[in-house]
Order: sequence, then structure tokens, then C-alpha cells
Amino acid sequence: MDPRQRPYRSVLYIPGSKERALDKARGLPVDAIIFDLEDAVSADEKDNARETLKAALAQGGYGQRTRIVRINGLDTDWGRADAEAVRDMDADAVLLPKVNAPEDVDALAAITGELPIWAMMETPRGMLNAPAIAAHPKMQGFVMGTNDLAKELQTRFRPDRLPMMTSLGLCLLAAKAEGLVIVDGVYNAFKDDEGLKAECTQGRDMGFDGKTLIHPAQVDIANEAFAPSPEEIDLARRQIEAFAKVEASGQGVAVVDGKIVENLHVATARETLAKAEAIEALKAG
Repeated sequence: MDPRQRPYRSVLYIPGSKERALDKARGLPVDAIIFDLEDAVSADEKDNARETLKAALAQGGYGQRTRIVRINGLDTDWGRADAEAVRDMDADAVLLPKVNAPEDVDALAAITGELPIWAMMETPRGMLNAPAIAAHPKMQGFVMGTNDLAKELQTRFRPDRLPMMTSLGLCLLAAKAEGLVIVDGVYNAFKDDEGLKAECTQGRDMGFDGKTLIHPAQVDIANEAFAPSPEEIDLARRQIEAFAKVEASGQGVAVVDGKIVENLHVATARETLAKAEAIEALKAG
């Protein structure tokens, strides 16, 4: 399956240093895993974390889940060693934190070679350079780092995320323009199901492909929010059928539920069905 066509409804952070967590992740119904060598690993565990994660990935068992490794920044004491280690791991992509400009991606690509790169978008400069970062030939996906971004912007956390909208919108536009995957930032209150549902719904409505998660308890909510609903799947099928009938007869316009169906609606309907099929294939795998 083309990496850009895969589901990314739920993207769970897992500490790269915790063998038990790495093992548990093999059985979680997530679409992707970010194996973290950065924030989730203390300074004195950095070296061990690389070896622990490399062994876990070599052992396998993660099925069709996308395996993304987040390294430390190249401006840190551990970044280069992380990048060199990931290059030799059985991973699908490497995630670079605090990407400010395309040159940051160049520096990583010089180490990791052909491995696809994802960017943590979490700084004001990164927001302003989002189109150029998205256009980098090695770039495959954006991950919104909303906690770090809020710190940099000196915003207050609000349920409607109004202070974040400009930043989220800039990254969404850049990602969509280049055909990248883009996943929303984490929801910190992992016991607040209703709050998570609301933020997932908002993210889905905005156009995000999924949400990054900090706890397995959040997975089911994200999976449901970012998957086509039964109603959306039914509507998509009826729109495609109605349009095909009108096209075959060569007359009139297609109408479904009192609304005109045009080419663009059919294209969206096909994307909806393709996403539903990809989710089912991931479950089956």
C-alpha cells in the first residue's frame, strides 16, 4: 500500500527505551506508531534506547502499522547518533523534531539517505516556512507539535484551540498542497474522553488525517473519529451510483438527498470508500 494512502487515524507515541511498552504496542489497534527517542527518553537512557528500539523493530510483530522513529534534534548531543542508528533500523520513516526550514531536512537526509522523513511542526519559524518544508523531496508527513508550539506562541489552552488556528491552517495548506500526510497534535488530558472526542472531531473537520496520541486509552476514540462513518459510506455509494446512472443516460443531473451531485462530489465519495477499504485491509492484516 502506498504510504500516503494508508490510514493514519491513530498515531501513538511509544518510548523507545521501554521494552514492555514496545511489546504491548504490537497488539494495539493503532494505524501508526511513533517510537520516541526524544522527549520520552531521559538523557542517561539515550544510548540504551537506540539499542532497545533497534532490537524490537528487528524482532517485528508490528504488522501493517506504520513505524516512525522520532530522533533527537541534530543540534543536540544525541541527534546524529540517533539518525545514524535509525538508518539501519527496520523503520518506515524518521521523524525530525522542531523543523524550522528545508535545510534542517537536508541535514537529516544527508545521514538517513533514502528513508522517508516526517517533520514535527512546532515552532513559529516552522509555521512560516511550512510550504518550503512540505515541498522537500524526502518529506512524507507533518506531525503537529501543539504543546511546544503553544509554549513558543505563549498561548493559553482553550477547548476551541482558537490561538492555534493560524498555525494549524498554515501546515494543513502546505501539507495538502504537496500531498503529504498530516496528523494533529496530542490531547493531554488522556482521561477526558469527551474532550478528546471534541478535538478529534474538530481536527477531522479541518482535514487532518488523524491524531497523535499519548495513551492507549485514546486509540478507539481517534479511530472512530477519523474513519468514514456508516452514514458517510452509504452516501458515498449512493452518490457514485446516481451519478453513473445520469452519465449513462446522457441527460439530467444527479440528485441525492435533495442535493446536486457533481464530479467533485463523486471524487470525494470515491476517496471515502477507498479510505474505508484501506482501514478494513489494515484490520485484516
